[in-house]
Amino acid sequence: MIALARKTLAYEWRRFLPVVLAMCFAGVLLIVQAALVLGIFGTAAIYVKASSADIWAGFPGTQSVNYGHAISADVESHLRMDPDVTRVEPYEWVDGEWRSGAQGTGNVSVYLSGISTQDDAMMFARILPADLRAQLREPGAVIVDSADLDTLGVDLQNNRAWINGKAVRVVAAQPGLRGLGGVNVLASLDTARAIAGTDPHEGSTYFVAGLRSPDLANGVRDRLAASMGQATPVEFWTAPEFASRSQQYWLFDTGAGIAVLFMAVIVCFVGAVITNQSFASVVAGSVREYATLNALGAGRYALARVVFEQALLIGGVGMLLAAAFSTVVLLIAQTQRVPVQLTPMVIIGCVALVAVMAMLSSIMAVRSVVRSDPSLLLR
Repeated sequence: MIALARKTLAYEWRRFLPVVLAMCFAGVLLIVQAALVLGIFGTAAIYVKASSADIWAGFPGTQSVNYGHAISADVESHLRMDPDVTRVEPYEWVDGEWRSGAQGTGNVSVYLSGISTQDDAMMFARILPADLRAQLREPGAVIVDSADLDTLGVDLQNNRAWINGKAVRVVAAQPGLRGLGGVNVLASLDTARAIAGTDPHEGSTYFVAGLRSPDLANGVRDRLAASMGQATPVEFWTAPEFASRSQQYWLFDTGAGIAVLFMAVIVCFVGAVITNQSFASVVAGSVREYATLNALGAGRYALARVVFEQALLIGGVGMLLAAAFSTVVLLIAQTQRVPVQLTPMVIIGCVALVAVMAMLSSIMAVRSVVRSDPSLLLR
């Protein structure tokens, strides 16, 4: 029966083409929607994912990186005493208002990150080259994402601006810094503290630590939490835990995240309905052929198998086309600096959903095949 299903698709490909295109359309919607969700909400954890630190220390109950509060400087000493910790550095978070001298540009909410300017520093180590990091050593120097220059009303020539009333100068623009909810601005720890008016002896928003091996992270986290006690308010996370915590907060605990998830459900529903109706109409148009096969001795169960096999083949071809079209769409999105991201598990999930949609479509189509009667040939 597999041969019959395959040959029918090959011989009558024009009739099945709308179904294949509908399946392709549904697959493209699923893949692009998933890539946008992961890309947009993945930027909420860029501070963690773009850094090489293994352990993060912050205020207890912090839901997302941008909601941090200052913790005691004693935490840094506590981290340094652990035998598996090789280095520690502070990370200063400052909510700011950006103002430039450009006409028609109002105040812009920015997230100012105060980071170490050492060549081997951990914060943003994966996207910030050492030469750009060194430029932050100049007082008032900042780095922004190249895609945010127009939003901030500056460029590398007219680079003067103010954050919370303190003068800054854009010394470089680096792609990959875009965040969720605000514009990311990088500065040295000294510049960030001067803008925020904080004293380094009072602590920092976060302290991050590197370990002898990332595999030790869970054990070090538990050991630090147990030895710190309750006197100093602090909580420790591994880097993957804190990144996931930030993403889940924005995805599930905010209205924006729920709206995007609802849109994704609607996309799946619309794709399933379109595919179901297209496939059911094609099969219904072949009901006389199925009745002929039934009259020649083919059982209804065997005919139903043909429909199921056709649905799987259509789903496979549609998914291949969807993969090709989605690749083009996502490449275009990247050239326009739209945050998109895909993981192997998400791709497998999209393939599984398309297969499920194909099978659900075949169930409705099978009903017309099962009800086909050889007496139709006499009409």
